[in-house]
Amino acid sequence: MEAVPARATPQSTPARARLSMADTVTKNQVWAFAVLGLFLVISVATYAANELYVYLSVYLWFGFIYGMCLQGGRFCFSSAFRDLFAVGVPRMVVGIVIATVLFGLTASFVTATGMSAFHAAPYGIHNVIAGFVFGVGMVFAGGCASSSLYKTGEGNSVSAIVLLSISVTQAALVDAGGWLNKLVPESWHASALAKNLPASIAAGDGFIDQYLAGYVWNQPKATFAEILGLPNDSVAGAFVGNFLVGVVLPALAMLVVVYVFWSRKGFLKKWAREGKRPGPGADLAGFWSMVASSKRTAIAGLVIGIAAGLHMFVIEGLRRKFGIDNAAEILRATGHDFGVSARGTVFDPGYWYVTTQEAQWFGWLFNKLGWDNMHNIFFGLENGIPNPIFNLAGWMSISLIGGAAVMALLNNEFKFKKPTLELAAWAVIGGSLMGLGARLGLGCNVGAFFVRTANGDASGWLFGLGMVGGAYLGVKFFSWWTERKMAKAMAAAPDLQL
Repeated sequence: MEAVPARATPQSTPARARLSMADTVTKNQVWAFAVLGLFLVISVATYAANELYVYLSVYLWFGFIYGMCLQGGRFCFSSAFRDLFAVGVPRMVVGIVIATVLFGLTASFVTATGMSAFHAAPYGIHNVIAGFVFGVGMVFAGGCASSSLYKTGEGNSVSAIVLLSISVTQAALVDAGGWLNKLVPESWHASALAKNLPASIAAGDGFIDQYLAGYVWNQPKATFAEILGLPNDSVAGAFVGNFLVGVVLPALAMLVVVYVFWSRKGFLKKWAREGKRPGPGADLAGFWSMVASSKRTAIAGLVIGIAAGLHMFVIEGLRRKFGIDNAAEILRATGHDFGVSARGTVFDPGYWYVTTQEAQWFGWLFNKLGWDNMHNIFFGLENGIPNPIFNLAGWMSISLIGGAAVMALLNNEFKFKKPTLELAAWAVIGGSLMGLGARLGLGCNVGAFFVRTANGDASGWLFGLGMVGGAYLGVKFFSWWTERKMAKAMAAAPDLQL
């Protein structure tokens, strides 16, 4: 008689599954500690080489914290607006607004002590336009600039493509001229040429150069404290001007709008089913319920806010300790000054920032491949293109990916995901739009919105306004695109129709 293969019993199958899961968890923990160990080795080795490299370690470890918080809180601007506009769920948007307020509180303490490294950006209609382009791009890409970094740390290859697209677009755009110069108004061209720039910077030859020197630099820049006539680093300026007027009131207005249009109707129906009376008390309860439902993102935002404030404080403290104004002085002191700008600087924001350092990596690569790209404002005058190994601010993005990877591994959420051709195409398109929006707005969802609004910069809310509009258009486009694809699929398979 032929032997019958043994079947797994109901008791043995779960046991094997549990054993396999335990093995996976153990492997993930090993990899998590390996990543953590790598960053520890880098910190110790660089400090042993030169005390000045503690500056690198500060950027590295704060980036690591940002990565862990972003991954743990699923902190994504694209998801926030997609959830809100597509399915009417405001949780992530509310969490981001709360996180901005919490960061604003920390930033105000740092500003009042005179230890803030933050500086306001020019504000005007360009912030709204830039935010709009960026907002469309992040919806197309399926992730914002910061979430593309942390999702790359989770093993998401589509996010890695988005990150590459943002970075390459910026690195190419800031030195591009040719037909793009035909888009430049004559007034921009004349104003750019009139600026007193170093002879090595050809401000009239590129689109971004003429946009910056001929238009953006001519716009006003101020914090809300300065607009109200208060000293920026005074207690009144920091807490009344920048925090209360510049952060709390706009954030509260935004939360009220979200409640009225997306949360109120559903909450009041539930309130009525419970036999409770409508009125102001019901709306207060509904508003609080909406705010409280964003606990995970808000907690992540709280930690990010505290870390971002401490980051500014520590960087400014190190600058005073070492007697430097910019990280380029560290590079010169250690013999790694290739790519320093005409002003003798490299990108060194002193706080959390995304996109510029990644653009520098590819600017350096393009230069090594023969592209003479040091005669523009972005690389040649302001940020430079240091070797990525010695790009001190660049380690903030590298370690952000690492921090997210550690968090994902410890939570058993790390998984390499291969991209489909369609998702890869959208990643390239969306990333390119985000790269364009970031250069027009002088920052992304972090640098041009989150950090600026929290520090009372008037330009931050303008960028945010445009970003909301762009995200809305992007969501509506994707709804149309999805319906169109489904209609085609149903038409091609009529036997599947009911």
